[in-house]
Amino acid sequence: MTRLDLVVRSRRTVTPEGERPAAVAVRGERIEALHPYDAPLDAAEDVDLRELALLPGLVDTHVHVNEPGREHWEGFASATRAAAAGGVTTVVDMPLNSLPPTVSVTALEAKLAAARGRCHVDVAFWGGAVPGNLKELAPLHERGVRGFKCFMSPSGVEEFPPLAGGELRRALEEVAGLGALMVVHAEDPALLREPAGPTYPEFLASRPDAAEHSAVRRIVELAERTGARVHVLHVSSAGCLDVLADARARGLPVTAETCPHYLTLAAEQVPEGDTAFKCCPPIRSRANRDLLWEGLAAGVLSCVVSDHSPSTADLKTPDFAAAWGGISSLQLGLPAVWTEAARRGHRLADVARWMAAAPAELAGLTGKGAIAPGNDADLVAFDPAADHPVDAARLHHKNPVTPYHGSVLKGAVLTTWLRGRPVDGLPHGRLLLEER
Repeated sequence: MTRLDLVVRSRRTVTPEGERPAAVAVRGERIEALHPYDAPLDAAEDVDLRELALLPGLVDTHVHVNEPGREHWEGFASATRAAAAGGVTTVVDMPLNSLPPTVSVTALEAKLAAARGRCHVDVAFWGGAVPGNLKELAPLHERGVRGFKCFMSPSGVEEFPPLAGGELRRALEEVAGLGALMVVHAEDPALLREPAGPTYPEFLASRPDAAEHSAVRRIVELAERTGARVHVLHVSSAGCLDVLADARARGLPVTAETCPHYLTLAAEQVPEGDTAFKCCPPIRSRANRDLLWEGLAAGVLSCVVSDHSPSTADLKTPDFAAAWGGISSLQLGLPAVWTEAARRGHRLADVARWMAAAPAELAGLTGKGAIAPGNDADLVAFDPAADHPVDAARLHHKNPVTPYHGSVLKGAVLTTWLRGRPVDGLPHGRLLLEER
């Protein structure tokens, strides 16, 4: 037997069965086997992390890369550098806010051309479902997108309008017929209103919990009627959990996610005028945050993903009524979630399930999301005890705006391996189109 290419040893290797001492043997781009921590193995490189943790590469299924067309907001090179620095080895790109949005095969090809040779991690793609593109869904599915994204309320950009009424139902019927997945921004536009003023409480009141509750009830009803697989994006309101739990108990094909900012931030702590905290749906109260953690622990929420939605700094002004609604956190999701998870008694194995295994399963990313034989050797050396001061100017995403600026998180990514190779500045990420 020829030498292994890489062995990474850790007394805290996080596997699907839990945390244990192990030596991860890598041949080529894949994990060949897991051996005892101190097993003698012949390898070209043998890395011993000792008491540091070894995690699977995270999978972030909710990333707005924005290229082509709005690459001054973010781009494939900067976004994937930030991902790797945060322990994320696979991202799934949202169909907006690029120009053109990914609502046709032609638009997807433009996005692929922009991404080739520039990605530091592996990248897959969602297609978009918008009014008038029903006939584009099957060709996009055949070309290899992981599913489709739609809005039930205005998206914030004119070129990606929401689906309503019969259009939403017909799109779900088409998606069901393809055996595909629809991921849904669920807010009821009838219950949204313009902020009454420029402050955060006024913005929060303009996007009430009831708007999420109403939309989630509606999408669950449509999933039941059409048989479509549906995933509810970025759940911010804990009032949605009962509806989602009921759908799960009845065996409906409905899943849901939340995001680091909903699990770690709270409306009461938003500094006056600090629009880096603005996102849609909004960050809600501390009590609501506690309930989201309960929903995550119970499995009602299955994934924690970033909804990295950056913009240029000038669009985050002048106040909460007018600023762009999006949070930049792709590089910070792991330490942010770990800081709060550890405080609440959760383990690294829980974080790996929420941020790696479950998102990989959601997007059909076979071979990703777990340290297991046969999987891609996507690995992360992580120091869970390290202090992590956040300076927005030192992050890799393109515009230095984040609500975590000035905070001290817990946990640091030391090395990220993508398919057995360290991410070291030379892009070797692949574009992951599903073969059909």
